[in-house]
Amino acid sequence: MIKTYKIKLRVNNKERTKLMAAAGTARWAYNFALAKIEEYYKETGKIIGDRAIRKELTQLKQTNEYNWLYKYSNNITKQAIKDACAAYKRFFKKLANKPKFKAKKKSKPSFYVDPYKIKFKNTKVLIEKIGWLRLFEKDKIPERGKYYNPRVTYDGIDWYLSISFETENIEVDNGKYTEGIGIDLGIKTLATISNGSKYENINKKHKVKKILKRLKRLQRQISRKYEQNKIQHKGGEVRYQKTKNIIKLESKIRKIHIRLKNIRNDYIHKITASLVKTKPEYIVVEDLNISGMMKNKHLSKEIQQSKLYEIIRQLEYKTKKHGIKLIKADRYYPSSKKCHKCGKIKKDLKLSDRIYMCECGYKNDRDLNAALNLRDYALTLI
Repeated sequence: MIKTYKIKLRVNNKERTKLMAAAGTARWAYNFALAKIEEYYKETGKIIGDRAIRKELTQLKQTNEYNWLYKYSNNITKQAIKDACAAYKRFFKKLANKPKFKAKKKSKPSFYVDPYKIKFKNTKVLIEKIGWLRLFEKDKIPERGKYYNPRVTYDGIDWYLSISFETENIEVDNGKYTEGIGIDLGIKTLATISNGSKYENINKKHKVKKILKRLKRLQRQISRKYEQNKIQHKGGEVRYQKTKNIIKLESKIRKIHIRLKNIRNDYIHKITASLVKTKPEYIVVEDLNISGMMKNKHLSKEIQQSKLYEIIRQLEYKTKKHGIKLIKADRYYPSSKKCHKCGKIKKDLKLSDRIYMCECGYKNDRDLNAALNLRDYALTLI
């Protein structure tokens, strides 16, 4: 079994400079590869392979102009070129949009680390041509083992190391399952379970609302600062001068965004863990079209903050780990409109109707009715 962990690095200013320079090298190599791919495609109508680009880069390293690349690990540029080629292949297969050149201000700083040269010792990690870096957590990653895809990333405030490694498979006890459950995901109530329990949306709670209010206040404040430092050139071009106060405010805003992200992720982990620990025989969720739902301009922000896709993603790997079946109901299955008692479908049901009332006399909470229908959906498959 392969486990992935993301650990925060405890770095000083010199180490931050080294890490940022390594991330800049990865960005440069990615852009170099994209330029070569586009140039080769215009001339031949074909995609150049990553090996040919890497060979060309090796020759450029020997010149005085590009010998600065020897200061950094060869694996940083190698993997960045591979990532660029893979992005273009996905684009031609119509699986993703056309890859863009990475800008220093907009792209997320990150780079690849050689898994065969990385070492862990107590609370430290050794990264090639950077040195030993301290970790915030102790004994989380084994000192010996087979590591996969280690990457160092920067979120605007702190540096993190994400790494995968092999662990022993957990023995699943198949004899202690409880009744299966259905989960109805929503915005007002984040998750309604068929057994009657409900998980409120964390974004509706006072703690998060207070943080969001502070975020809005800082955003208005920084907007006013930008307007005050607006400079108009002779040609009519408008530019904004960034002052030290603006940089301080941007740092505060980044910290708030990271804090909100951590609060939401922690809450979702607790929900999914509590559901899996009850050991249900199966879990049924809707196959939601999240990208289609995001097109609704009135609900897109709330859907994004609710992290519905993240809930399903976590359920997928946690149920697999504990040997529980995860069933995704058909996207067009009328879980909300179907009466749980008689099975009749109420076509005129509106989103504002929070209580489901059927002609047969059945009356129940709309979300709970949907969760019960999802639970029974698995019985029809069986």
